[in-house]
Amino acid sequence: MTALTLSTAAAAGLRADAIVVGIAKGAAGPVVAPGAEAVDKAYDGKLASVLETLGATGAEGEVTKVPAPSGFKAPVVLAVGLGSEPEKDEIYEADALRRAAGVASRALSGSKKAAFALPVEDAEDAGAIAEGALLGAYSFDAYKDMAAKGSDPKSDAKAPLAEIALLGGKPRDKAFKAEIERALALAEELNRARDLINTPPNDLNPEAFAAVATAAGKEHGLKVQVLDVKALEKGGYGGILGVGAGSAAGPRLVKISYSAGRGKKHLAYVGKGITYDSGGISLKPAGHNETMKCDMAGAAAVFAAVVTAARLKLDVNVTGWLALAENMPSGSATRPGDVLRMYSGKTVEVLNTDAEGRLVLADAIAKASEETPDAIVDVATLTGAMVLALGNRTFGIMANDEAFRTSIHEVAEEVGEPSWPMPLPAHLVKGMDSPTADIANMGERMGGGLVAGLFLKEFVGEGITWAHLDIAGPAFNEGGPFGYTPKGGTGSAVRTLVRLAERTAAGDLG
Repeated sequence: MTALTLSTAAAAGLRADAIVVGIAKGAAGPVVAPGAEAVDKAYDGKLASVLETLGATGAEGEVTKVPAPSGFKAPVVLAVGLGSEPEKDEIYEADALRRAAGVASRALSGSKKAAFALPVEDAEDAGAIAEGALLGAYSFDAYKDMAAKGSDPKSDAKAPLAEIALLGGKPRDKAFKAEIERALALAEELNRARDLINTPPNDLNPEAFAAVATAAGKEHGLKVQVLDVKALEKGGYGGILGVGAGSAAGPRLVKISYSAGRGKKHLAYVGKGITYDSGGISLKPAGHNETMKCDMAGAAAVFAAVVTAARLKLDVNVTGWLALAENMPSGSATRPGDVLRMYSGKTVEVLNTDAEGRLVLADAIAKASEETPDAIVDVATLTGAMVLALGNRTFGIMANDEAFRTSIHEVAEEVGEPSWPMPLPAHLVKGMDSPTADIANMGERMGGGLVAGLFLKEFVGEGITWAHLDIAGPAFNEGGPFGYTPKGGTGSAVRTLVRLAERTAAGDLG
C-alpha cells in the first residue's frame, strides 16, 4: 500500500514529483486554501490568478497542474478543487478534504512521491487527508501484467502513487500520530475489502474467503471459527445450506472475533457473503450477472471492520459473522417452492431463489443473537429495490430501534458515507404469509427493500437492538472513479462500522 508520513519539511525543499495544494470557489474567483501559503508566496501571491487563467474554478474534483516556481525541488504543483470556500470563521469539512486528497492521489498515479499541502487545522483534518489520499491511491491490478502494460506507450495503466508526505501536521503530537495510525490501519483494511470484492469468483469462493479470514485472524490475534458443510448440516443452518446447495463450492459460516475484555460492550456485525450470485434456479437475465462477484461486499465490509477494530485496539468487543455461499443453478439447487428449516427453527418457503441473501443472513443473525450482543448490524448488497429508491451512492438503514437507526445515520454521515433512514412498515409483513411455511422469502413487489428488512427482523433475538444496512447501490461502482472512490469494489460501510465501534467504545451510543 502507499506509504504515508507526516512531514515538517518546507514545501520548496522537499524532493517530490508534485506538491498538492487546495483551491476553492470564492466569491470573486478561485482562492488558494490554507496550507499552501508558502507555495502561493513563491508565485508572488498570484497562484490563484495563474490557475484561473488556466481555467481553474476551485470546483470539487477539479485538477490543474502548473510548473512549480523557481527554487522548488518538486517540478509540478497540482491544485485540487475543494468546492465552495467556507464562510468566515468556518473550516473545510473533513469529507471535502478526504475527497480532494483522493482526487489528487488518483491524478498522481505513476508518481513516486507527492507532498500534500492541504488545509490542516487540527489532527482530525490530518487524519481525513491521510485517509482520502490512501483510499484514492487504491488500484486493483492483481490480474494485470503491469510491466507489460507500462512498456506500452498507448496504455494508461499506472502504478498507484507510492509515497505521500503530509505537510502541516505535527509528527510528535500524540493526537496527530494517532490519527495517522488510524488512517493507515483503516485504509489498509478497507482496501483489502475492495480487493476481495474485485477478485473474480473463480478465485474467491466461500472456502477461499474463509481462508483469508483465518489468515487475518492469525496475523492480528483474532479468534476465527469456520463452519464447513458438515458443521452447518449438524447445526441445522438450513438457510445457508439451501442457498449453497446448487454449487460445487460448499458454503461456510465464519465467526471472527475481537475481544477487548469481559464486561465491555459487544457489537455483532453480520455480512452477506454470496461470492457469486447467478440467481440460482430463478436465473438472473442477461446483463445482470457480470458484476455479481460483488454480492459478498457486506461480508467484506464486516471482515474489514473487525480487523480494523483489532488493529486500533478499540475498547469494545466486536464479532463478525460472514455468511458465505455461492448461489448457482444445478440439479441439487434449491427450487422455487422448496421449504427450508432455518437455524432458528422457523420454516421458509422459497418463492424466488434470487432472494437468497436474506436466507443466509437470517441464519447468521439468529446465531449471533444467541450471544445477546448489545447490538447487531447486518450489511448486505440485498435488493435492487434499494438502488431504485436511493441511487448508486447511498445506502439504506432499517432498524428495530429508531434511536439506533438515527445514530447509525449520523455516524455514516460523519465519516462521509451517504445513507438514509428507511422505515419498516408493519403492513408489509402480511405479504410474506405462506400457506406452507412460517414465512415466505418474498412479499409485495413494491417496497421490496423494506420487505427484505422485515424478513430479517423476524430472525433477530428478542430484546436485541438491530439494524440492517442495504448497500446494494454504493458497494460496487460501475461508473468512473470520483473522490476517493475507485471503479469497482468500494468498501462501502467499512468506515461506518468502524466509527460505530469507536463511538460505542467511547460510550457515545449508550
